[in-house]
Amino acid sequence: MVLLVLSAYLLVVLGVGLFGHRLFRGTGEDYFLASRSIGPVVLLMTLLGTNMTAFTLLGASGEAYRRGVIVFALMGSSTAIIVPFLFYYLGIRSWKLGKRHGYVTQVQLVRDRFGSDGLGALLFVVAVALMLPYLLIGVKGGGDALNVLTGGLGAGLPPWVGSLAVCAVTYVYVSYGGMRSTAWVNALQTTVFLLFGIAAYAAVVSQFGGIGAAMGRLRAEYAEMASFGTDRFAFLQMGSFLLLPLCTGAFPHLYSHWLSARSARSFRLAIVAYPVLVAAIWFPSVTLGAIGRLQFAPPLDGPILVKLIVANTGEILAGCLAAGVFAAIMSSLDSQILALGAMFTQDIVRHYGFDGKLREERQVWFGRVFVLAFLGLAFLCSLVASQSIFALGTWALTGFAGLLPMLAATLFWPRATARGAAASIMTVVVLWAGLFWDSLSVEGAYSVAGTGLMPVALIVPAATLALVLGSLGRQARSQR
Repeated sequence: MVLLVLSAYLLVVLGVGLFGHRLFRGTGEDYFLASRSIGPVVLLMTLLGTNMTAFTLLGASGEAYRRGVIVFALMGSSTAIIVPFLFYYLGIRSWKLGKRHGYVTQVQLVRDRFGSDGLGALLFVVAVALMLPYLLIGVKGGGDALNVLTGGLGAGLPPWVGSLAVCAVTYVYVSYGGMRSTAWVNALQTTVFLLFGIAAYAAVVSQFGGIGAAMGRLRAEYAEMASFGTDRFAFLQMGSFLLLPLCTGAFPHLYSHWLSARSARSFRLAIVAYPVLVAAIWFPSVTLGAIGRLQFAPPLDGPILVKLIVANTGEILAGCLAAGVFAAIMSSLDSQILALGAMFTQDIVRHYGFDGKLREERQVWFGRVFVLAFLGLAFLCSLVASQSIFALGTWALTGFAGLLPMLAATLFWPRATARGAAASIMTVVVLWAGLFWDSLSVEGAYSVAGTGLMPVALIVPAATLALVLGSLGRQARSQR
């Protein structure tokens, strides 16, 4: 029954996505940006759905199972506060410049602002490389979720089946309908995982006698799981994680959604409503992950959120809640692969040799082929990836957070130079690679030299310093 309900949901998603093709205008701008026609309600839902990935539902709940409710303080609260400011300051400014100059990708903005092909190529390579682990958490999350839903290790469908299903369904409606289909499906899927998330929270918590009784048991049996931490390590770690939501301002897929807005006024609803909706998603996810320790003893074999749903609900409700999990996964995966297709088409194919010569339909074709190849790579990586979804997501977010100083300077600092921007990007690359390599030899939660400081707390200030020092003494290229 769970598979039947989930299959029916995936068919509905495909239907909505394919319906979007009926309004396709046959141009590259329509395929990648829906002709900049997305209104405030759909923009809000697609921004929320794109940003609430498997990292939020499966990753955060899994981390809460291991560490307790402190996970909400690590990212949930800061996301609700910081991201709306990024929408206001970076999103609206990006939309205005994109509308004026016809930008489709971040690379076009940076290349035009600094007049440097090399800088644009560098940003493309780094952004695509960082997208792989971020894409991987959705692909891996789909496989892990379906495995548990169908019986768990030894009995359920192998994880690769779920990963392949997520990739296939997402690719079909994205490649066929582009941004319009992606935005419509995201609106549907965000609604689904919001409603079903609330239903899952109510259904599971009721089995423990209510949230008060569940947290009381958690404090009595696992006191550390109900605490936000009081030692120096915990406070330094929490302070570090405050920087992680800065990654939202550097996501290529969020940038694409910003440019798809009908007008600057379309951002108002997202700025106001986003914090409330983030809390409505993060709080149940973290709470359920923490109280999951009361029902499932370590070690955990599969996503705790899915295991709780299967163990505490009937098959039909479990199928509906499974659809909510898949909705969260695909609502970010589709935007990510569409942004990758846009970047490859606009920043590589058109820019290097085909600018002004590539027919509109060929632009779409190149985007589809690149997306298919990249999804295939992500699927293959999901078969061997051993890190948790939360760990994979944290490293991807750390890299994008490091790119924000350069992108913010592109928009707002006239004295920034191409040399400073390149120095900032290379600082992120070197530090990210070095710290990631160091983390491979550490068991459990990683921090810089065991101090509690997360890599993002070192990378963001270092990238900012490199940008400023690299820009000194050189005349900046004026903004258009």
